[in-house]
Amino acid sequence: MTEVLFYDLKYQSLDCVLPNLLEKSISRGWNVVVQADHDERVDWLNRLLWTYRDDSFLPHGSLKDGYASKQPIYLTSKYNENPNNAKVRFIIEGAQLESYIGYERIVHLFDGHINESLEAARASWKKATIANCYVTYWQRTKTGKWERKA
Repeated sequence: MTEVLFYDLKYQSLDCVLPNLLEKSISRGWNVVVQADHDERVDWLNRLLWTYRDDSFLPHGSLKDGYASKQPIYLTSKYNENPNNAKVRFIIEGAQLESYIGYERIVHLFDGHINESLEAARASWKKATIANCYVTYWQRTKTGKWERKA
């Protein structure tokens, strides 16, 4: 059964949260796909993962970089692209995924203060529930801890 997690970025921004979650995924030996809603955002993600911290590196690439099947973290805007055979997929900012098949974990990162992002998350929640996925909702507390809300 696919586990689908929804992370509401209430007290932190995507550029703070995503690299930390990707570090945890890589440390567990997981290949990951990160899906944005358009190519410009993929370019932004690429820059972020190179510069988010001086003392760390997250191995990643996109179609532009080549060697897609060898990238531990693959960045894309395509809803069906998974060239590194990832079992974990991060969906950011309302991007939509066609199918949960083949994934162990899907992580939706969204800002509940932005109406479009919230509506996309709600639609994805409904889709995941209908697909009989194990669905959870997480929210950051003011102290920085993730707390399960549903």
